[in-house]
Amino acid sequence: QVQLVESGGGLVQPGGSLRLSCTASGITLRYYAIGWFRQAPGKEREGVSYISSNDDSTYYGDSVKGRFTISRDNAKNMVYLQMNSLTPEDTAVYFCAAAYHPTPKLVTNVYDYWGPGTQVTVSS
Repeated sequence: QVQLVESGGGLVQPGGSLRLSCTASGITLRYYAIGWFRQAPGKEREGVSYISSNDDSTYYGDSVKGRFTISRDNAKNMVYLQMNSLTPEDTAVYFCAAAYHPTPKLVTNVYDYWGPGTQVTVSS
């Protein structure tokens, strides 16, 4: 049984940073493209970033480019999302997802496995 679990969410002040982690059981993440998505109340799920499985190339949505960084630690079977310069507009539930497709971009229905999400709240 495959399970993805996100961690690292919480409450942070504007301008602050958080690092989200995604770990998995049942699969080895280095063989999957990993995407981070977020969903704010009343809004559609938004793709944030992904890292490919073939060459670890990365992609970022316009709203987070230059502030967020996605990375892998294959030894720990983890994928991270470092989030800097956070604003209240970044408040959302953040999800990690794994895709067998090597370059799924941020197309949600290409992803095979999803975590339950972790809440990130940016507020003073």
